[in-house]
Amino acid sequence: MAIDVALVCTAFLAAFLWRFGLDVPPRYQQLLWTVFPFVVIAKVLVFVGFGLYNKWWRYSGIRDLTHLVQATLIASVLAAGASVFAARYVQDPFLTRYGINVAIRSVPLGVLALDWILTLLFLGGGRLLARIVWERPWRQDLSRDRKRVLVVGAGDAGELVVREMLKTRMIRYHPVGFVDDDPRKRNLHIHGVRVVGLTKQLPTLVEEHAAEEVIIAIPSVQGAVVQRIVDLCKKANVPVKTLPGVYELIKGSVTIEQLRDVQVEDILGRGEVSVDLGDVSDMIRGRTVMVTGAGGSIGSELCRQIAAMNPRRLLLVDHAEDNLFAIHHELESERHLKVAVPVLADVKDARRLRPVFEQHRPHLVFHAAAYKHVPMMEVNPREAFENNTLATLSLVETAIAASVERFVFISTDKAVEPATVMGISKALGERIVESMAREQSTTKLMSVRFGNVLASSGSVVPIFKRQIAAGGPVTVTDERMTRYFMTIPEAVRLVLQAGSLGQGGEVFVLNMGEPIAIIDLAREMIRLSGLEPDRDIAIEITGIRPGEKLHEKLFNPGEEVGTTEHLKIHTAKRTPIPMDILTRDLQRIRDALDRDDIEDALQTAQLIVAPAPVPSAPWSSDSSSWSQRHLG
Repeated sequence: MAIDVALVCTAFLAAFLWRFGLDVPPRYQQLLWTVFPFVVIAKVLVFVGFGLYNKWWRYSGIRDLTHLVQATLIASVLAAGASVFAARYVQDPFLTRYGINVAIRSVPLGVLALDWILTLLFLGGGRLLARIVWERPWRQDLSRDRKRVLVVGAGDAGELVVREMLKTRMIRYHPVGFVDDDPRKRNLHIHGVRVVGLTKQLPTLVEEHAAEEVIIAIPSVQGAVVQRIVDLCKKANVPVKTLPGVYELIKGSVTIEQLRDVQVEDILGRGEVSVDLGDVSDMIRGRTVMVTGAGGSIGSELCRQIAAMNPRRLLLVDHAEDNLFAIHHELESERHLKVAVPVLADVKDARRLRPVFEQHRPHLVFHAAAYKHVPMMEVNPREAFENNTLATLSLVETAIAASVERFVFISTDKAVEPATVMGISKALGERIVESMAREQSTTKLMSVRFGNVLASSGSVVPIFKRQIAAGGPVTVTDERMTRYFMTIPEAVRLVLQAGSLGQGGEVFVLNMGEPIAIIDLAREMIRLSGLEPDRDIAIEITGIRPGEKLHEKLFNPGEEVGTTEHLKIHTAKRTPIPMDILTRDLQRIRDALDRDDIEDALQTAQLIVAPAPVPSAPWSSDSSSWSQRHLG
């Protein structure tokens, strides 16, 4: 502040001297010394009000400059008023008392204009000088002992990364060039770093510029592009790092600390998924949202993306204390969400959840809580039916009773032609949501079905990572086996979009792209670890497990594939089961579980989820024909 006071004084005096060609007439000198303290005090008060002294000068940027322009303009206007007041109501009485004739009663407009310009130049220049001195771009030692890197992507993210490299002394990277496939950027300079070529020239560029590492700074890049860059870097024998994907950056801006090794998710990901953020935000903003299974892979990502859309309250429901604590702490401390409410509860416990609905009155429910590990559910079928099926029925009933507006059930491709206990239990969940949607109009109930998500707990990706870290072998059940894959953030983004599209009763199916061979996934993960498959790490074929399929499907036989407003979201249309029949059969399952007759429960469940005919019109069904077909 002391420096600013000195600069403001200098600017006002210089404006007077400049206006009168360094020879200020005596009558104006009287005015100058009278209004001088009033002008300085008025300006400093405005600067304090604008918060100019809450910022470090060495971090000043364009936003700070814009703020400074506004502050100096308002300060100059206020200073002009203060000068008029001083000239007329302070100068006149004071000088007249001593017999001095007052000839000038206002500061010339030229002085005021020059004063504003000089104040802006002095204050802005001082801040710029502070930043230059702090960053010292002329210092040669900045590039010593630093790793020479090429930055792929001369866009906003690349600019931020290079800027941070250049200004931060602790970062051990020295950018030697940008690489970008936009021909218009060729030979342009960004922060003094030149765009040196195209990605296809990477091996040559690495050699020409003696690069020791390549950094991919394109958060929305397609997986195929990442694969090509990784292959080129491997040919050039240089390591490659990347910024997180666009979904991982949802909580804030790009920073150099976010650089990490390329992961299989980066290669299999399909870039940024376009959604109608207006519709999704309107659905969530100012609303109370409940997420069950909030500590799980899908549930926690739902919470992250919902948190960015300003919900009124976010209810985090999970029965695992550690997982619930982790996501609640992340939302509060890292994402600064103060409206998250942790609810330690089991979705099977209706008596526990009913008061939660009554107290918080959620507008939306995303039901992600589920037992999902196929082999585990094969040996624990009771838990699969109780958690994935009967708890879903109870939660839907509670949501309807509480007048929830939308209820989204997270399903799985294992529910298509289910051959496992887990798949059957989730298929029953879909049927419950469909049938309950038909019976009432209070709550819009819908399901969202999709395949495997990368890096979720217990999925093949973390299993392969552990096996590679242990030196192998990497186990694959069958070399012909394929699966659909999608990154967790991409899946959640589409789940939110589907939730905004639903009118009740739909089974939405996400476009998963092309299925991927599991053995190819294993080989790629081994290569990303810097090793060679079958040479450094063995791949072992273990054989298909009970109920496991070679290829998963996204639609049941007889389901009609429908379209939506979103290209990556389809619908599966079929005849809903009449609720009276479904209720009866679910009671049979419950009774069988009560008497420990797992076989009877499973047979009843298999009969319910057998493929149903395609509806000829929305909600058209014939209870008698359905029961004759499925119940004999």
